[in-house]
Amino acid sequence: MLITYEDVKKNEKVNAYIKKADESLKAMGFTEHSFAHVTKVAENAGMILTKLGYSQREAEIARIAGYLHDIGNVVNRIDHAQSGALIAFRILENMGADAETVSTIVTAIGNHDESTAFPVNPVAAALIIADKTDVIYTRVRNREPSTFDIHDRVNYAVKKSDLEIDVEKCEIVAKLRIDITMCTVMDYFEIFLGRMVLCRKAADKLGMKFTLRINGQKLL
Repeated sequence: MLITYEDVKKNEKVNAYIKKADESLKAMGFTEHSFAHVTKVAENAGMILTKLGYSQREAEIARIAGYLHDIGNVVNRIDHAQSGALIAFRILENMGADAETVSTIVTAIGNHDESTAFPVNPVAAALIIADKTDVIYTRVRNREPSTFDIHDRVNYAVKKSDLEIDVEKCEIVAKLRIDITMCTVMDYFEIFLGRMVLCRKAADKLGMKFTLRINGQKLL
C-alpha cells in the first residue's frame, strides 16, 4: 500500500504523539517542535527532492519522514532519532505501508539528529537540511528577552529564514535575516556550526553545495 503524506497527517495517533512530544520539550525549555516545525520540515524536505529532479514518490516519502522525524521526543530528548524511528516503524507498518517505504523513512529519521546523523540516502539528506535550517524567532517560547539563554537569543534573533534551491549553480542556500542587536554572527556559529557542517555533508550527498547567507553575506 502506498501511503501518502496526507494519510500520515490525518493519523490521530501520529498527531497525539507529536503533541505530547512537544509538551515534554516545552517543559524542558526547548524551542517549538510541534506541528509548525514538523510541517515546515516536511514541506521543505519534499521541495528539495522535487527541485533536484527526484521522483514524486521520493519527495512524498521525504515529506512523510519530515512530519514524523521528531516523534521520538515523546519518549525522551536523548536518542530521540532512534526511538522515533522505531515508533514510526510501528505506525507505518500498522498503516499498511510497503517495506521499501517503511525502511527508507525509518532510516532517514534514525539518522537526522546531530549526535548520530549521517545523510545515508537522498531522503535522509533532504530531511537533515530541512530540519537544521528551520531557525526562526517564532519557535522561541520564552517571550521575556531578559531571561534568554544563548539558544533563545540566537533563535529569537532570526527574523526571517528562507531555503532556496539553485539548480543552475548547484547550490542549496539558507538565507537568514538576523537582528544583530540580539546576537552576533559569532553567537550564531557557536550554536549552529555543527548543524551547518551537517547540512554541507547532506548537500554533498545530493550533488549540491550548501551555502549560508546571513544578512546578505555569504558565510559558508
